[in-house]
Amino acid sequence: MSLTSGIHCPRTPLRRFLDRELSAGAHPLRRNFRAQYQGEHMVLPGLGVGTEAGTVGTAIDYRLRLAFTAAKPVDPVASAGILLAGTHASTAFRRMHAVGQELVARLHETVLRLQLDDRGLPMDRAHDEEENLARLLLAAAWYQVNYRTSMGFGYTPLAITAREDPAAFTLERLLELPHRDMVADVVAQLYKAVSGPLDALRARTRPEDCTPGPTFPTDRITADADLCVDGLLLDFKSTRHTRTIRQAEAWQLTSYLLLDTNDRYRIDTLGLYLTRSGTLATWPVEEYLELLGACRRELPVFRTAFTELLEGCTADAEPYGQDEENQVRHLLEHLAPVAAPGHCLVCTRRCPQSGGRRRELCSSWCRSRAQTLRNRGLLAGGPGHLLPRRLNQRVQVPEDCEVVSLRALLAR
Repeated sequence: MSLTSGIHCPRTPLRRFLDRELSAGAHPLRRNFRAQYQGEHMVLPGLGVGTEAGTVGTAIDYRLRLAFTAAKPVDPVASAGILLAGTHASTAFRRMHAVGQELVARLHETVLRLQLDDRGLPMDRAHDEEENLARLLLAAAWYQVNYRTSMGFGYTPLAITAREDPAAFTLERLLELPHRDMVADVVAQLYKAVSGPLDALRARTRPEDCTPGPTFPTDRITADADLCVDGLLLDFKSTRHTRTIRQAEAWQLTSYLLLDTNDRYRIDTLGLYLTRSGTLATWPVEEYLELLGACRRELPVFRTAFTELLEGCTADAEPYGQDEENQVRHLLEHLAPVAAPGHCLVCTRRCPQSGGRRRELCSSWCRSRAQTLRNRGLLAGGPGHLLPRRLNQRVQVPEDCEVVSLRALLAR
């Protein structure tokens, strides 16, 4: 299962669970983010980047991790993509596997030689060294695609070139493939980080305090964050939309926090670094959850409920058929937090006294949010389907129900 796909589709059990639990939505967090926004000049990609913006984003993520710790000179996902290429019998894939192994050796040697995580040296190296490293990381990013989506890998310049002439496909040929604008974009985003808040964070930490690509103790969903730095779980984003935080990004950070069920990384702060604007926004865990309205449970209980969700269904997939939908609905109802008498139905805080009358909602904000949740079937008193109806889904009308047209009503 994929965390990203589960978050982006509003009908998946994962998304429905988070939409209900994070009862305030993303708006309060967005307002707080704008107060921390530091970007003035934004790094924009050149025309040659085109549809390879995701590849560039993966490469700059790699490069920034290496500035904090070189414990994994080659990203494990890229290594897995290289190994996967070796499982195919075709000549082209065997050649891609051999060249990938050469890439691993070259990357390993380059990263260690440049001492990228040495705090006694600046974050960046000489320009030609950075360009060479960017080409290596872009090539590794293409191999990562092979692991994440083999269908998409077939359309990468790496796979296309290898299929055209396997005998001529070498490491040097691979490193020629990234467009110069892609290389320049990676280097420019690195330079943006130099002397900025990310550089300051790097200076006050040690390599041994940093974990690149944190993973989590579950085989029920695929999720790997970018970096954990001494209790700060940090995600890098190379998006051009730098003045706001999108709901998917907020839900993703929350999921990483919930997946650390054994508290391996001792996460006490969550953060985003926007590579194109140089903005570093961080929140203590308690503040982050409160901004999202996730104050309905203590964190250990929240993590337990999240684990039950993942184990009880295919959380990243839209339910197929009524039986599967009923199973998901019952699971979500079972995991729903219950507000005690006298506590708010939305945030579960104790409601203020109001002339002896028991209140169900504690504030005007919760009242407006409650209506939204009810309309989406995520709170008692609303539709019972616990998910948004498809736009083209017809409403079933009972046979004994009289259907009256608008014209007939006006004629009465």
